[in-house]
Amino acid sequence: MKAEEAIRIGASELKSRIVMPPIATYLSTEDGKVTDEMLAYYGERAQNSRIGMIVTEHSYITIRGKAKAKQLSLCDDGDIDGLRRLTDVIHRYGTKVMAQLNHAGAAAPSSVTGCRAVSASGIVLPTTPMMGDGTVPDELTAEQIAQIAKDFADAAARAKEAGYDGVEIHSAHAYLLNQFYSPLSNHRSDGYGGTLDNRLRIHREVLEAVRGVVGEDYPISVRLGGCDYMEGGSTVEDSVYAAGVLEKAGADMISVSGGMCRYTRDGHTEPGYFRDMSSAIKRKVSIPVMLTGGVKTMNDAEGLLDAGAADIIGVGRELMKNPRWPEE
Repeated sequence: MKAEEAIRIGASELKSRIVMPPIATYLSTEDGKVTDEMLAYYGERAQNSRIGMIVTEHSYITIRGKAKAKQLSLCDDGDIDGLRRLTDVIHRYGTKVMAQLNHAGAAAPSSVTGCRAVSASGIVLPTTPMMGDGTVPDELTAEQIAQIAKDFADAAARAKEAGYDGVEIHSAHAYLLNQFYSPLSNHRSDGYGGTLDNRLRIHREVLEAVRGVVGEDYPISVRLGGCDYMEGGSTVEDSVYAAGVLEKAGADMISVSGGMCRYTRDGHTEPGYFRDMSSAIKRKVSIPVMLTGGVKTMNDAEGLLDAGAADIIGVGRELMKNPRWPEE
């Protein structure tokens, strides 16, 4: 079976092409530390021999980018020891583990962060349901953008020290980097807005900063919310171009998902409902492409791999419900 074939992401080899993508559990402490309950949750899923890698839930890189209470933290050196316990549990079963790094931007409510939200532009996100607290965010300055790139790099360095096999930069689901990418939320007139190349500038700067601290051989994935599936939003064609830019900038994998539509797509529940994007991106890039969404059975996964829709298949909700999927 193709799903059981090994595949390389950068210098790292996965034992299979089935990956558990990041799904927030909110099992952390209030300040984002790992708990015994979280260790048990991930350990149980790491035992599943079908899974080649687990990407742990989105972790905030700075308090101002925190999306919800009890979200996992990578913003402080004090997080490292707990995260090392987490990676040790997952590695015990021969499963790779990647950390997802995130800044929520306009989706960070002041009730959680204690401060006003920031974004590419002063625009309330067009998501349904509403993300954040509905207030107009502050537009980031160039100096603040540079600091955010450093925050991503610092979080990546912590993840590597904690034993993660790679990191994923979150630019999907209407979070900060996706807010720069989408024309629905980026109305800037400087070098970070307007053209698609400009809207991808922060991504290139984050990738450069992260690569600078983790080294050339450490796997970096980008979760790309490549299409908003909304009028006036980003398109599949944009996603193909963006994937090429991200590969050139140093990404080792593109994980395909939705943009302002988040992780669902209106009118679509079929296995791999973002496959129009992933298939087109796969034809553009030479790095692995991962597709997640609507996959319920191993036959679903095999069918998408056989059709060339992706190189790696993410199985999220089914593994969340049943850690032994598809074994029972």
